[in-house]
Amino acid sequence: MPPTIKSLVIPPDKEVQVCFAAPSHFIQKHQQQLLPDWQNTPVNLVIIFLQKSAVSFTKLAPDAAAEKDRLRANFIRLGVSLVCALKDLGHNSDLFDPRNGYPLIGRKGKLTLDDNAVVSALLNYPIKNYQNCSLICHPTWKNRVYPSVIVTAAPQKLTICLLFKLIAIQQFE
Repeated sequence: MPPTIKSLVIPPDKEVQVCFAAPSHFIQKHQQQLLPDWQNTPVNLVIIFLQKSAVSFTKLAPDAAAEKDRLRANFIRLGVSLVCALKDLGHNSDLFDPRNGYPLIGRKGKLTLDDNAVVSALLNYPIKNYQNCSLICHPTWKNRVYPSVIVTAAPQKLTICLLFKLIAIQQFE
């Protein structure tokens, strides 16, 4: 399935891009090491959540660290709501903490997920290395992008419907 990309503005000055794709080869091959609680349920859908940053991540400064914390909190608020709603409907789902690559809801696996690698593999956005970090090079936002990943066994239509309902009621900073 080619990725479905939805660009949203939440509220008018906060730009977010949500992309829905089939799992990458890495996720399929290493699912048990990434998501040990899932047993024999395959990942059906990867949701890439890209938030436009107010600052460039090419500088290691307090404002960049604060911006990463703010964007991570936005993602976790929305991601936990979506994952819990999907789990309530009987679909395995989890979000990966952008800081450490481990599932936030389920047990830690033996492997971590690199959000930048997922974005590169599924959306073909280039990655550049900068001071021991990797940065996504977004087509329009350049290096002002914060990626995050949610995985689910739920169908895409259901996931999109729930996500848009949650976005309508979520508060973004």
